[in-house]
Amino acid sequence: NYFSHFPSKIYVIRGQRKGRGGTYAATSIHRIGKPTFRPLDYSEKAGYVRGLIKEIKHDPGRAAPVAVVEFRHATKFKRVKCLFIAAEGLYTGQFIYCGKNAKLTIGNVLPIGKMPEGTVVCNLERAAGDRGAIARATGESCVIIGHNPENGTTRVKLPSGTKKTLKSSCRAMVGVVAGGGKIEKPMLKAGANYWKFKAKGRKCWPRVRGVSMNPVDHPHGGGNHQHIGFSSCRSRTAPKGKKVGLIGARRSGRVRGGNSNAARILKNDIKEKNL
Repeated sequence: NYFSHFPSKIYVIRGQRKGRGGTYAATSIHRIGKPTFRPLDYSEKAGYVRGLIKEIKHDPGRAAPVAVVEFRHATKFKRVKCLFIAAEGLYTGQFIYCGKNAKLTIGNVLPIGKMPEGTVVCNLERAAGDRGAIARATGESCVIIGHNPENGTTRVKLPSGTKKTLKSSCRAMVGVVAGGGKIEKPMLKAGANYWKFKAKGRKCWPRVRGVSMNPVDHPHGGGNHQHIGFSSCRSRTAPKGKKVGLIGARRSGRVRGGNSNAARILKNDIKEKNL
């Protein structure tokens, strides 16, 4: 029989079911849009562009408020609206300026090479022209540490504390992302958390532990007493059905003691990342 060679059920673990969703569920129906900078053009590279904040909105699934900014079109007689992540202190009717000649005031967008050391910025570009990738969550910010004019690079301290070297032509908004006190309010009940994560449009809460599942549902499932039974480290190239636990871990276990071998390895890893 042709069908005897195939199992009656195909078991797929949670990691394989993750993704952008099916063809029927529109997870972004209530979203306003992705907040990004203006596309990098000549007017920003040579001077500056002025924009007007028309409105400050709430974006469902995002704690930080979003500012609707209106600019003149570069080549046509019309106006263009862009969505920016709002920095702390922005208000409706405020003019903001984008470009290398813009002043260093909250809400303006400049290349990080034009900012002095110690400037607090948000929505930082990882590569020039990608329109913002780092420090976009509510209350987050980066700090300019130093410049290297010879290489055209700038040293930045990220929200995690890691120091990263970026091109001085990468843009960032001056200030801290608004809504920083949002996470200080306690959830108090599971129902509040349910609606919070439901607005994000993807199944990410509650998260069931793998050891509490059956063997068909998760590689860590099954067995008497909830335990994994083997190393939780997994290769970066593992197949999707087995890719759970610590993916591509450099090391595992607790870091104990300041001068231990594990702590030395961890410090070296951090130093390599900084370089």
